[in-house]
Amino acid sequence: MTKNICLRLFTSFFKIGAFTFGGGWAMISIIEKEIVDKNHWIEREEFLDLLAVAQSLPGILAVNISVAVGDKLKGMKGAVAASAGTILPSFLIILAIAVFLTPDLIKNNDTISAIFKGIRPAVVALIVAPVISSAKSAGIGWKTVFIPIVVAVLIWSGLPYVSNPILYIILGGCLGYLWLRRQHATLHKTDTKSGKEDTRQ
Repeated sequence: MTKNICLRLFTSFFKIGAFTFGGGWAMISIIEKEIVDKNHWIEREEFLDLLAVAQSLPGILAVNISVAVGDKLKGMKGAVAASAGTILPSFLIILAIAVFLTPDLIKNNDTISAIFKGIRPAVVALIVAPVISSAKSAGIGWKTVFIPIVVAVLIWSGLPYVSNPILYIILGGCLGYLWLRRQHATLHKTDTKSGKEDTRQ
């Protein structure tokens, strides 16, 4: 059973790595469909949590997610199988390009240039799709949509300090912690008040 799961992890992430262009963000929608919708390895809410953790950690986003999913299913063996499946296609493709295609050939060959130009709009769509689905699953509505918009504009601005994504990762984590503490305090007050009323009755 363990070997079967490891093989499925490897083949699933190999397919993701082989047919996704545009980097980690372009992979997210395909990873979500593969591990959440198709194989039901994790729930959608848990996938969003893993995505947040994977973005916060150093390294490649897709590899971080593959390691997390593999580790959850089959520990170290699952993590190795999933990460190997993610990395191997890119390694083989880059190796083939390094051997057979030179930068001049890619630039001057009309067919290859046309292929890459055709891929670019698809990459944009692959990046936008997970942003929309993640926003829906995270419960972002009209009252909170200004938060990601303002953060995106500040990061895009290129201004010193405020354009650093690490700042908003740390700030978001701190605000989330404070919000959780406030929720616990409110719940505790409600429980205490209900207990006093029950005692009086």
